[in-house]
Parts: sequence; C-alpha cells; structure tokens
Amino acid sequence: MGAEPELVDPAVVLVPFPAQGHVTPMLQLARALVARGVAATVAVPDFVHRRMGSVDAVGGVALASIPSGIPDDDEEPPGFASIAHAMEHHMPAHLEQTLARGQAPGARGTACLIVDVLASWAVPVASRCGVPVVGFWPAMLATFGVVAAIPELLSKGFISDCGSPISTEGLNKDEAKADLQIANNLRVVPEDLQLGTKELLPWLVGCAASQKSRFAFWLQILQRAKSLRCLLVNSFPGEAAEEGSRQHGAPRGLRILQVGPLLTDGLLDNPHELPAENPSMWQADGSCMDWLDQQRAGSVIYVSFGSWVAPIGPVKISELAHGLEATGRPFLWVLKNDPSWRAGLPSGYLETVSGRGKVVSWAPQGGVLSHEAVGCYLTHCGWNSTLEAIQHGVRLLCYPVSGDQFINSAFIVKMWEIGIRLRSSGRGDVKDYIERILEGEDGRRLQEKMNELRERVAVGEARFAAKKNLKAFVDGIKRDDL
Repeated sequence: MGAEPELVDPAVVLVPFPAQGHVTPMLQLARALVARGVAATVAVPDFVHRRMGSVDAVGGVALASIPSGIPDDDEEPPGFASIAHAMEHHMPAHLEQTLARGQAPGARGTACLIVDVLASWAVPVASRCGVPVVGFWPAMLATFGVVAAIPELLSKGFISDCGSPISTEGLNKDEAKADLQIANNLRVVPEDLQLGTKELLPWLVGCAASQKSRFAFWLQILQRAKSLRCLLVNSFPGEAAEEGSRQHGAPRGLRILQVGPLLTDGLLDNPHELPAENPSMWQADGSCMDWLDQQRAGSVIYVSFGSWVAPIGPVKISELAHGLEATGRPFLWVLKNDPSWRAGLPSGYLETVSGRGKVVSWAPQGGVLSHEAVGCYLTHCGWNSTLEAIQHGVRLLCYPVSGDQFINSAFIVKMWEIGIRLRSSGRGDVKDYIERILEGEDGRRLQEKMNELRERVAVGEARFAAKKNLKAFVDGIKRDDL
C-alpha cells in the first residue's frame, strides 16, 4: 500500500485596498484564518510594506510586497489617483507572477484569492490564473448595500447615468426636506436614519467631474464583483433590526457571510499570543499611554479623525481646539503633524493646554480606547474606529466627514443609540455636547446601550454567528467547495 499523501494547510492570498482602514481588517481576517489552519499571505503595495517596516510576517501571517511603480515618500502615502493608476496598470502583472508561482507543479496551490472590494483590480488577475476569488467588505453590510443597489437605482430611474439623484414631482419646496425625500425614495437604508443624498451616496463628493469619476469606479467594482464566489463582511450579524427582511440590496445569488468584528480578541481563542497592535503606516506616540495613566478614570476626551480623512479646514480645527479647552477636562487629540491639519491651532495652544491636553501625531488606538481613563471618543465614525469603540465600551461623539462615515454615524446615533452626533465644530457645541455625553442622564443612557451592544457583539449571539460563518468559509476552502 502506498504512503498516505502529506496533508498541508490550504493557502490563501489576501489583497487589501492600500489604506490603513482597509489593511488593518484584512490582517485581522488573515490572522483568524491562520488560527483555523489556513496559511495566509497578505499582498500589499510596496509603499504600504515600507511604511509597515518591511517585515516578512506578523502574527503568523506572511506579508508580500507588490511593486506599485509609485515613488517612495516617507511623509505621506500617495493620493487616490496615484493608487488607482498603480492598481489598474502596474500591480496586476506582479500579482499574476506571484499567483503563477503558487500554482506551479510542486508548489502549494492558492486555494483562493480574497480581494477587498475596493481592490477589484485583482479579480481579473485571479480569473486569468484560474484561482477562485472571494470578496471582502471591510465595513458595514448596510454600506455595501448602498453600492450594490446601483443597478436597481439606475433601472428604476432614481439616479442618472452619472450617479446623480433624479428629482421627481411632488417634492417638498424646502431644499433640505426635498433632498431627504429623494434619499428615502431610494430605499437602500432604513428611513429612520434620516440621511440626505450626499450623506447616503458615497460617490457624491467634490465637483461634478469628481462625482462622475467616483461613480465610474463603483460601476467597475460591481461589474467585477459578478465573479465573486461569496462576500465576507467585517460586520456583525444583526447590525440592523430589519436586515432579515431585505438584505440591503445585495446582488442576487451572492452568498454573504458576516464574520465581524474582526478584532483580535473577537474570533481567536488565544489572542494574547498576538501583538496588541497591527502594523501601522504611521508611527504611534507611545507617550500618550503614560499620560493616560495619570488621569482619572472616565475623565479623558479622546479625539481622532482616523488615517484617511481629508483635512476639515483651519476654521473648524480652531473652533474644535477652543471647545476642547473650554470643557476644562483632560483630552488626548490625534492631530497629524502637517500644516493642512495643524494650521488652525490657535497661537501658543499646545503650551496653553499642556498638562491637561495632549496632542500627538498618531496614537496606539486600541490601547487608548481600552484605557480606563477614556470617557468618550470624538470620532469621524470610520468603521474600524467604531468597532474598536464598541469592543471597549466607549461612548461616541460623532463628527462624520465623508464616505460611509455618515451611514455609520446614523446607525450609532439612531439605530444603536450608543452616541450623539455633534451638531457642528463650533466651540460652544463642542463644549456642550461633551458635557452631555460625559454627565447626566444622556451619558448614563448611552453607556447602558453601549454595554448591551458590546455584550451582544463581543461575547453574545452575534459573535457566535460570526464564528459559525467563518468556520463555514474555512470548511469550504478545505473541501475545495467555495
């Protein structure tokens, strides 16, 4: 009788969109797969790999550097236009070579390619190499539903060929109310969220030419998504009360598996064996943790607008700075050390607030939000930040800026009731809303709701369902039956 064939772990390659908010959850997904017996390699552009320290592996996950043709810049990552050009015209050939090596005789074959939906350039590469391709959406299922609904919105005449909402007769004469009515007519998110078209549709950013370009980008993504075997979503089952009746406009026939939150201690049995923080494209200032150790429990206001948000302008920065000072409370403010962000700081501000306020260029956010000194989080409502706040039970003061942040904010405030939306960046509003969230009945109610959601997502039925979905996906890989 011949020897039994040697069993090897199936191998997958994961391709994130090259931004911190996309690379982080992709690494978390890779770690969860490794913990379940799947060898995982995350393929990132060379400029991302360099900013992550050019390491070969992290937490059992291999990292591969894909040449992008983008010149090195130690200060800031490249803009969207440069990234888009690299993804479409430079990186595909190099990824194809990587996959071809994996499929060569004697090599451990690639069981599937897991592609961030925004990195759809990799989908045709997988098709040429004969590798099954699976999609990954690093945000809420609800936000994917908005994009997935585009074909239906076009066919019903709700939006133009350029993605602009089409007005209908009988609208309210008030412009804001009319816009809200148009958005509600689209029926892509619960009407209770009360979102206008510019907050709801992610391509309505900038001038008309920019909007047209962004809409074309999403159309290309949807065309390529037709090849996906299934879609993994970094959100928790039951994110919306009514999702069972309508799967948020998901494409017909596409299998969707919610496997989130993909946080280190959410889907792993031994999370303490892994690094506390994922590799970052920015160098965190560890001194803020020592500073937090000196503050009272629940007293600190944490402020951060994430890694990808465009500057909000010097006037808003100035007002926010004055508002934080006026609270008389300790605050930790993550503010990029760049004129586009810091130009609005009042003269001598850092010296004025020294001791009570700490301003850093980047912070180890997981550690900050888990610290007992943090009482609330003034946030742009990026999805990773939202999940981290839920994980650590920190109430949210919402100031969405662009993209899916408005939908995330609406769920935070109106669906889950774990935060308040800041009306403006004016100093008076900043001071008043922080008082509301940290003191009195509003603060107590928000914390109760946050504790309930945290329990459900971190250790309750939502986590159980997510782990079940991830197991089903891994079993499909191992059976070669995606």
